[in-house]
Order: sequence, then structure tokens, then C-alpha cells
Amino acid sequence: MAVLVDTNVILDLVTDDPQWADWSEAKLQSLEDSPLLINPIIFSELCVGAESAQEVAALCDQLNLQILELSPHALFLAAKAFLKYRRSSGKKTSPLPDFYIGAQAQDADIPILTRDPTRYQSYFPGVALIAPS
Repeated sequence: MAVLVDTNVILDLVTDDPQWADWSEAKLQSLEDSPLLINPIIFSELCVGAESAQEVAALCDQLNLQILELSPHALFLAAKAFLKYRRSSGKKTSPLPDFYIGAQAQDADIPILTRDPTRYQSYFPGVALIAPS
């Protein structure tokens, strides 16, 4: 089964986060036989702290992460999640990255590996999460 890997899990490894790096590394290792996926939004978030796109591509290669494009249906689901967010007094004026990630997981029926499950649980309750208990 494929797994969509959230940005925070990857950044835990890159930054050697003192609280989360061990958990994130152990979870990724436990999934080494599964296809590990990211999407263009996650790739873009990883680029924020990088010197080049090639640096992020090399990181993805090192971690065996494959890029899965967002389908039109996933984009539709992200827009609907954003609409629900705005109607419940959300202040952001454009869809949040988690909406694209959650929508893609829902559309592809794959779990998300994340250490921050709150928004996914709120807007994509049917998506399986691999997260700290």
C-alpha cells in the first residue's frame, strides 16, 4: 500500500528535530516496502529551505519518495475543504497545503504519514492516518 508522506515528517529528518526525528525515521523505515509518495505541494514546501530544486530532488531520491501529481478530483476536494474551512470562520484567503495533501490522500485512497493529524481529521475524516497516538 502506498503512503503519502507529509512535509513535517521529511523535515524532521532534514533538521534532525530533537523531538520528532526518531519517530519519523522509525515510521519511514517501517514503511520501506511501501511506495512512499509526495505531491507537488509537499515538494514546494521542502523547497522553502533549500538552495535549489535539485537539492530537494536529491533528498527525494535518497528517501525513495516519488511525486504523485494531483488529480482534478483531488483539486476539487481541496477546494471544498477550503470552503468548509472558510465557512467555519477560517481566516486564510487561499487553500492551505494540508487541504491539497488530505484531498489527494482521499482521492487516491491512501494513508498519510504525519505527526500533525488535526487538520486532516477535521476536513478529511475518512483518510487513514499514520500519526503519533
